[in-house]
Amino acid sequence: MIEKSYIDRLASKLNELEAGLSNPELAANPRKFREATKEHFRLRKILDKADIYFRMTRDLDEQRALLAADDADPDLKALAAEEVAGLEKAFPAAEKDLQEALLPPDPNDDRNVIMEIRAGTGGDEAGLFAGDLFRMYNRFCDERGWKISIIDASPSSLGGFKEMVFSVTGAQAYKYLKYESGCHRVQRVPATEASGRIHTSAATVFVLPEVDEVDDIEIPPNEIRVDIFCSSGPGGQGVNTTYSAIRITHLPTGLVAQSQDERSQHRNKEKALNVLKARLRDFQIRQEEEKSGNMRRTQIGSGDRSEKIRTYNFPQNRLTDHRINYTIYTLNRFMEGEINGLIQTLQDHDMELRIQKEMASEKG
Repeated sequence: MIEKSYIDRLASKLNELEAGLSNPELAANPRKFREATKEHFRLRKILDKADIYFRMTRDLDEQRALLAADDADPDLKALAAEEVAGLEKAFPAAEKDLQEALLPPDPNDDRNVIMEIRAGTGGDEAGLFAGDLFRMYNRFCDERGWKISIIDASPSSLGGFKEMVFSVTGAQAYKYLKYESGCHRVQRVPATEASGRIHTSAATVFVLPEVDEVDDIEIPPNEIRVDIFCSSGPGGQGVNTTYSAIRITHLPTGLVAQSQDERSQHRNKEKALNVLKARLRDFQIRQEEEKSGNMRRTQIGSGDRSEKIRTYNFPQNRLTDHRINYTIYTLNRFMEGEINGLIQTLQDHDMELRIQKEMASEKG
């Protein structure tokens, strides 16, 4: 529920901002003037959306009251019923428009991503599940027209992966994939289990936004160690004939990134460095947040690999996302890449949490 008092406070802030924009001192400072005009545009957009939202709220209340009145004219009631039906159909979109306007966009949403899937507890079965997750994300990305590029892969003995690192290039890739970080648990009968017993295994997923030029992540050459080794990745027999794989270690933090999917040593180094920069940026942001106590992540987007976020129960064809108590019984289709419904639900829930936080900070 969006509080009218919160919108009123934003309207007061807009009035103060408009008065300030006419101040010659502000106009003389290009940076501050640009920030002020940007904030003015954001607040104006919010108030325009709020006008539509609260007008529809008032109209709904009035028409519902007319419907509930015992002495109302039958013809007026019929018109009111039509009006209520139309408003109830349009209201959710107006509410969502206002909610989206209330929140500043995540600056990372438009970025490409780097994803890591790692087999956890469960031995060979965990490796098979890691492979299934990669296939699931591959199909989802393919449906959206996004490109997946493997950076590093360590195959397991039965055809899965001990670890898989890959990039996803596409419009708003991070916006859709950022909620996948965490521990994914699977319950099923492994192909190697003769007695038919259900086993529980796990794989972890980690999602990072790619670094771009605005991040200014520079790594001095004396802070890294570069190791060259013979590739054992999935790039085919040719990759194993030359020392083309690259491992880069960031000495001050101990962060490591490697790439072995390309035949070119230069391309592998470029990919590994891109991964290292993304991990270093995430490391720096987390350190800053810990110092300030100002965590930017919501409880459903923490990026914590140890957090159990989801259970895939194959015998019951059931999937449960524990962060939002979301359960479906179409796991077979989910594993084929039909994950957009859950992602949309996570986005909506995250929006609600952020709005609550925004309103609380305004009150404070």
